[in-house]
Amino acid sequence: MAFNNSQRYFPETRMRRMRADDFSRRLMRENRLTPDDLIYPAFVIEGQGVRETVASMPGVERLSIDLMVKQAHELVSLGIPAIALFPVTPAEVKSELGEEAFNPDGLAQRAVRAIKDACPDLGVITDVALDPFTTHGQDGIIDEQGYVLNDRTIETLVAQAISHAEAGADVVAPSDMMDGRIGYIRAMLEEQGYVNTRIMSYAAKYASAYYGPFRDAVGSAANLGKSNKFNYQMDPANSDEALHEVALDLAEGADMVMVKPGMPYLDIVRRVKDELKVPVFAYQVSGEYAMHMAAFQNGWLDERSVMLESLLAFKRAGADGILTYFAVRAAQALN
Repeated sequence: MAFNNSQRYFPETRMRRMRADDFSRRLMRENRLTPDDLIYPAFVIEGQGVRETVASMPGVERLSIDLMVKQAHELVSLGIPAIALFPVTPAEVKSELGEEAFNPDGLAQRAVRAIKDACPDLGVITDVALDPFTTHGQDGIIDEQGYVLNDRTIETLVAQAISHAEAGADVVAPSDMMDGRIGYIRAMLEEQGYVNTRIMSYAAKYASAYYGPFRDAVGSAANLGKSNKFNYQMDPANSDEALHEVALDLAEGADMVMVKPGMPYLDIVRRVKDELKVPVFAYQVSGEYAMHMAAFQNGWLDERSVMLESLLAFKRAGADGILTYFAVRAAQALN
């Protein structure tokens, strides 16, 4: 067959040539997953030496601060750059207005101080939202009809973010989806001198059915009851709206943005990365983790290979980092 320079078809082009050996597969690999890409979401509870399993999330535990510090040392040893803290607030300190959220001696604030004292080089990310602290389980302050009040909620979110920065948090991560809260938090951080406290905005957070096990883990499911979060979290049907949300949060001072959930929304990750070219993170949420674990425990899927493949998909979609409950196991496998 004569060679035609204008066309390259079989057999001149054999796509399988570069797949034939390990060395060439490695040389042409477009995306790589390393422990640097992982953030470990952790549930912290009151007490000393307390460890509680989360029934709907096999392998995930709620830990008291002393045990969380030991967990932090393990993360450092594995090369995982950051931990994201989620407090399990005792029922007796929850309230309609969520005042415990900005208590300087609150559970989250004490956990931040303890981890930063023990592992100063580990990045500590804190959740800025009111659902763990409200008796109604919503992410904000509600009116008589149960509607979340945007501007009133922002006042409390700002106080919460500042309390986290004072405790030593490296990154505050507003996950509440209130309009305008990034700008107010950024302004107050600057005013208080926390100029290097980063903001990871949950800019495209969808009103997803994948969050159920997380709400069990932090103890907000019972408070929320049959209510929903449709009037502030995004409609899963929308894509263009996510770009608008992300652009607004960046304009208000976010340093990085989050897409949540993860794998069902990788198209959003790709659009944000391609169109805005900013640091983009994604959350492999509790429902995704629970589904994987159910398949692993039933022997339907191979844990190691599927776990790593699922995380690599985030990288291929454009995510710079991934919040995942698999972080420790994935880092161990990668190392």
